[in-house]
Amino acid sequence: MKRTIIKTMILAALLGGSGMLRAQQNIQFTQYIFNSMSVNPAYAGYKEEWFGQLGLRSQWVGLDGAPQTGLLSIDGVVDPLRKRHGVGLQVTADKLGPQAANAAYLNYAFRLQLNTEDTRRLSFGVGAGATQYSLDGTQLDPLHLGDQALPPNKISNFVPDVRFGIYYYSPRWYAGASVMDLLSGDQSNNIFRWDNTTTDNIRRKRHLYFIGGALVDLSDGLKLRPSLLVKEDFKGPTSLDVNAMFIFGDRFWIGGGWRTGVTVFQKDYQRVTGSSLSSRNSFSVVTQLYATDDLRIGYSYDHVLSRLSSVQNGSHEVTLGITFGKRYRRMLSPRFF
Repeated sequence: MKRTIIKTMILAALLGGSGMLRAQQNIQFTQYIFNSMSVNPAYAGYKEEWFGQLGLRSQWVGLDGAPQTGLLSIDGVVDPLRKRHGVGLQVTADKLGPQAANAAYLNYAFRLQLNTEDTRRLSFGVGAGATQYSLDGTQLDPLHLGDQALPPNKISNFVPDVRFGIYYYSPRWYAGASVMDLLSGDQSNNIFRWDNTTTDNIRRKRHLYFIGGALVDLSDGLKLRPSLLVKEDFKGPTSLDVNAMFIFGDRFWIGGGWRTGVTVFQKDYQRVTGSSLSSRNSFSVVTQLYATDDLRIGYSYDHVLSRLSSVQNGSHEVTLGITFGKRYRRMLSPRFF
C-alpha cells in the first residue's frame, strides 16, 4: 500500500500533462524559524557572528521513497566593525524517490544601519547558484517495460539560478520578503531529454516568500516569539505556517506550529477541479536548546492531519548550529530572530 502511494505520487508529478500536476513546492524546513537564510538571502549576516548550521529532515517516515533532505549553511559579516556586508553559503541535498535535487548558493546582503543604537537594520540580499536535477529511471517500476515516456537510466542536468530578498529587523519584530528560483521557473526550456522525442521538466517553480514575527516579554526570563511564513508558487495552494515559541532564560525554546493551505486568489487547479485543497495541513512540535553559548540543538516533529497520516509516521527534523570565530565587540541586541 505504501509503495503504491509513493509511486503514484512520483509518476503523477513526472507524467502529468497539466501545469497543476507539474507544480512542485520548494524544500521547506520546519526549523527555518532558527535560521531564515534558507528562505531569504537578505538574512545572511543577521546574527552578526559567523554561524554554521546542519539540518537533516526525514519526511513521512515509513513511506517508501519519501523525501529526505539535508542542509548545510554558513553565514556571517565580513566587516565586523560596521557589519554592513553579510555573506552566506547554503548547500542542500533533496531526494524524493527517483528524483534528486542538489543545490549550492552564495548569498550576499547589504545591511543598512537605521538608528544610532544599531538595533534596527534593513538588508537587501541576492543569491546565485545552481541546482543539479536528476532522475533515476532504474528506480521506476512501470506497468509496461520499455515505456518510452520513462528514462531507461539515470539522467541529470544543471540549472543556474538567482534569488532576491529584503529583510528588516528591530529588537521587537522583523519582516522580510523574497523571490526564489527565478530561472528554474522558466518553462521555455525543458531540462531532461533521453531520446529524440521525449522531454520532461521537474524543476522547481518560482516562489514568493513572506516572513514576519515578533518578540513579547511575558515575565522575567520568559518570552513569546510568534511568527509566520507565507509561501506562494502561483500554481498550488498558498502555504501558510504559523508558529509560536516560548523562550525560557534565553536558552531553552519550545513551541509548535500549524501548516495549512489557504486560498488567496483563484488559481488554475481550482478552475479545473473546483477544489481548494485548503484542508490539507499538519501541526508541529519544535524545541531548541543552547547546550553552550556557542552550540544549539534543535528538534521538530510534524504530524500530518490528512488521509496520508494512516500510511506514514510523521516527519522528523534535527538541526545543529554553532557560532564560531572571533567576537569583536559585544552584541547590542540579542538575536532571537
